[in-house]
This record gives sequence, structure tokens and C-alpha cells, in this order.
Amino acid sequence: MDMLNKLIVDGSTGKSQIVPFTEEETAAHLAEQKKIADEKAALITKEKAKAEAKAIAETKLAALGLTAEDLKALGL
Repeated sequence: MDMLNKLIVDGSTGKSQIVPFTEEETAAHLAEQKKIADEKAALITKEKAKAEAKAIAETKLAALGLTAEDLKALGL
């Protein structure tokens, strides 16, 4: 992995410097990146499950001779 850096700007002088992350900062950054990836994967899994449930429901309705529009017309 490439070394992570941060930009430090002195507001009073306007001077800036690039400084490498400390081990703690790197660990915190990597942990945050993992958390974000895990949350994204969970969201994708949830959306897939929702789409599958919808498809199953539509298949069951079709077997009864109903469509989603029929249910809407009935107020369901």
C-alpha cells in the first residue's frame, strides 16, 4: 500500500507541508475504509434481498391472476 500523507497548512503564514500519517492515523484510516466497504456490502445485500422478495411476491400474484396494478386499484 502506498504511504498515506496529510497536508498541513499554517493559517497564519500560509505555508504548507505534506507530512506522512502516523501509524495510528493509518490504522484509523484503514479501519474507516473497511467500515465504509462493509456498510456498502450490507446495503447491496439488503437491496438484493428486497428485489428478490418483490419478484417472489409478483410471481405469487401472477399465479393468482393479479398484477401489482390490480392491488393498487384495490387500495392494497
